[in-house]
Amino acid sequence: MNRLLLAAYPKTYRDQHGDELLGCLAEAHPGRSWPPPRETVALLRGGVQAHARGAAEDTTRPWWLDGIHLAALVLAALALMPYLQDVWDWALRIEPGNAVGFHHAGWYPWAQGPGTPTRMLPYGLLPLIALVALLRGKPWVALPASALMIYAGATLGSSTLFGDEGVVGVGYYGLAAPIRAGDLALSVTLCAACAVLALRRPQRLRRRSYGWLVPVVLAMFVAGALRIASYDPWFQRAQLLVEVLALLAAWWATTTTGDFRWTIPVATFVLLRAHALLTSAMPLDIRHISEAALVLVLFAALPVLVAAAQTRRSSPRIG
Repeated sequence: MNRLLLAAYPKTYRDQHGDELLGCLAEAHPGRSWPPPRETVALLRGGVQAHARGAAEDTTRPWWLDGIHLAALVLAALALMPYLQDVWDWALRIEPGNAVGFHHAGWYPWAQGPGTPTRMLPYGLLPLIALVALLRGKPWVALPASALMIYAGATLGSSTLFGDEGVVGVGYYGLAAPIRAGDLALSVTLCAACAVLALRRPQRLRRRSYGWLVPVVLAMFVAGALRIASYDPWFQRAQLLVEVLALLAAWWATTTTGDFRWTIPVATFVLLRAHALLTSAMPLDIRHISEAALVLVLFAALPVLVAAAQTRRSSPRIG
């Protein structure tokens, strides 16, 4: 199991120091296949730190290009979140009428009924394709997928290619309300980011392992197998937790390296999440102080990140 911890480290680090690290763990904890919890957390933290420093020290691409790439990945994941269960049901050919609230039954070609409209594909496939393509450094594949996201969002209720939203529920507002297909701000921003990446020497983009898709598949399994729709309060609490952890990780990476690349995905996320809150179905007023407070906290995140990078850059380096 100690080898599983090495997966948190970059491949170059594993090749150079993997055997040494495993030997130290075996010597410090003989007969144990897993170190104590405190040391496990320290090793995982060291792996994330190694990834952050490796990205900051990589001179093969400008920092802003890597920042736009990270922002596009964040947007694709954010767009996929409401449709995790929908894509899971589609992949397993599960009739969605009993799982997710649809306007009509029989929304798949294999589940047609008399007088029921049919859509050919779930909307969630588009951000999933964009996410996989961006992970592999292929923005020319993500670009048409994001353009189709704009088309699907602009033709909700009239197109039978992706049908309606695929997700219908009450209470689409709150701290981590899923951003659905109808919010064109997200899909337009994603498409613009993919266009920049595709036009700006895409061969220089970072190619990440398919292992980064493991959390996505796990989230689909949890949402699909447990029948947790995106309008469920527990779904939105989990999404809020993920978003907070991601912001904290960006802050920690910035304070560790003093690099500005993480300010780009944070700024993009802040603007789109604040836009989704301000244009939600439930208008912001004194009765919804939590939403208003979150907007203020979101806008405070970016200057904090910039200040952290400036502080790190101005501090003397030892060794």
